[in-house]
Amino acid sequence: MKHLHSTLAIVLLLALVIAIVITLSNYLGNKAYNRKVALIGFISAHLQLLVGLIIYFVSPLGIQSFSGENMKNSLSRLYFLEHPLIMIIAIVLISVGYIKSKKIADAKKANQTVLIFYIIGLILILSRIPWSTWSLFNG
Repeated sequence: MKHLHSTLAIVLLLALVIAIVITLSNYLGNKAYNRKVALIGFISAHLQLLVGLIIYFVSPLGIQSFSGENMKNSLSRLYFLEHPLIMIIAIVLISVGYIKSKKIADAKKANQTVLIFYIIGLILILSRIPWSTWSLFNG
């Protein structure tokens, strides 16, 4: 499950970057809003959330380690509090951006809405990834 979560994290990051780049291109070029591109980021975020919640409730690093003593340990705090909380906030923002943009008739405004919410979501996600655990960086 942890391996799936790490793999989906890479998929999510790529999906968000691709969605942001294409939407930025559409925004700057005054092109139509492409809902399917934004949907890629939306779906990958929710898949990642689903797997992450399963891990959170099953893993000993998740909710089982929630204690005052572990609040003093920065790595434990990252796993049981900071990472899940910030990821949920990021996914909520991505969801809000996607849902709001669907209701906007003006293509420029729809693209702008996705850009703002997806970029903020991506920044939040990047801020709380436990980079030290990624085998990609620990070669």
